[in-house]
Amino acid sequence: MKLNNNQNLKDETKPDVLFKVCFFGDGGVGKTSLIGRYLTGVFKTDQTLTIGVDFHVKKIKIGNLIVSLQIWDFAGESRFRFLLPSYVLGASGGIFMYDITRFSSLKNFTEWIEIFKKGFAGAQDKQLPVLMVGSKLDLGYKRAVSSKEAFDLAKEQDLYGYIECSSKDGRNVEDIFTEIAKLMLDRAGL
Repeated sequence: MKLNNNQNLKDETKPDVLFKVCFFGDGGVGKTSLIGRYLTGVFKTDQTLTIGVDFHVKKIKIGNLIVSLQIWDFAGESRFRFLLPSYVLGASGGIFMYDITRFSSLKNFTEWIEIFKKGFAGAQDKQLPVLMVGSKLDLGYKRAVSSKEAFDLAKEQDLYGYIECSSKDGRNVEDIFTEIAKLMLDRAGL
């Protein structure tokens, strides 16, 4: 049986590599919805806010390698922000998320990135791959942040890329996880 890239793998499939990916950003931007859509293929309209951190695992095939992604969904409320550095330890990559319809969801961007970078001890010798993801693309008619503005912000902070997605209609959901997995494999020299 030949697997296509990013096809779901059985739980008993032994991974070639394990990566920890941390999702971070303000509350209500769609982190949990994106992760849920990726893991189950279903969009839930009644998503509740994350308290602290949630943890998920998914195995995917990238090239000839089976990659196990440990997906850490970090709560976006400011009262939990002090916990982020301890959850970042051992991370292989990160995804900063904001809501394209809410300019205020970028207000804390620099703070989130700095907390994430400080929490990762190895960032000084080899930069950790971080993607910037704009959510709620299905609500593009309500856009408050232009793609160019977000892309320029990601570039200014030396992030590895910028992607917009919709958890509701599934646009670019798989691409986000495939891209971060490829970046982490590259960083690991695999």
